Amino acid sequence: MKIIKDIQELKQELKLTSESIGFVPTMGALHEGHISLIKQARDENELVVVSIFVNPTQFLQGEDFSSYPSKDLADTKICELAKVDILFMPDTNTIYKKDELSVKAPQKRSYILEGFGRPGHFDGVLQIVLKLFNIVRPTNAYFGKKDAQQLSLIKQMVSDLFMDINIIECEIIRDDDGLALSSRNTYLGSDEKKLALNIVKSLRVATQEVMTGTQDIEKIKKSMEIVLKDMDIEYIEILSRDFKKLENIELKNSIILVAIRVGTTRLIDNIWI
Repeated sequence: MKIIKDIQELKQELKLTSESIGFVPTMGALHEGHISLIKQARDENELVVVSIFVNPTQFLQGEDFSSYPSKDLADTKICELAKVDILFMPDTNTIYKKDELSVKAPQKRSYILEGFGRPGHFDGVLQIVLKLFNIVRPTNAYFGKKDAQQLSLIKQMVSDLFMDINIIECEIIRDDDGLALSSRNTYLGSDEKKLALNIVKSLRVATQEVMTGTQDIEKIKKSMEIVLKDMDIEYIEILSRDFKKLENIELKNSIILVAIRVGTTRLIDNIWI
């Protein structure tokens, strides 16, 4: 595995290949969720590139940018074991320049849910993803369904900007107890982790409602609120897979999304119906 930190060196390396490139962009602190993306990229491409870069432009003031988990040595070993070909680890000064062009996320879809209390968050997400896409020029790029709104906006960016990249949606990977894997799970104490399991329980209740024929969105949301009644709920929402309002549940076109604060840790999860 080659570890590259310089953009031009990476571009020169990739220019020499005619092979399909699978790309997994990450912010490090790799876990089984990331590993599943890498394995799928490994299975479906001749060359696999993983990036590790904690992107400052998607963090708002007061968020956990400075304390975001950093595990470079462990991440490097994980990538080696997963048979990554190139690990790209740039620093901030390599990626960003002063007074540069900026990317703007679409107003309607980026200022709801994850973007409602975090104005500009998705501008930063799309800016870094576009930069990485332009550097790596992948055939296929792999993203998990847990960050469903982010995934939807990246797909829109690729479509709107006529980019020749396949966005591969990958299933959520969960712990044995059902909690969706996240780098921020490391912030949780044992009692907080037990409390966080209510997120999974609420999604299971919602799924059961749908399986027994309930289509009423407000009824499903109220059932979830009962499970989460002792928690700090940021939002519970049910939308179409392209993040539009629904009158009722539509099978194979709905996402049930939830964001909760457990102590000082913010967790998101969802289920695709």
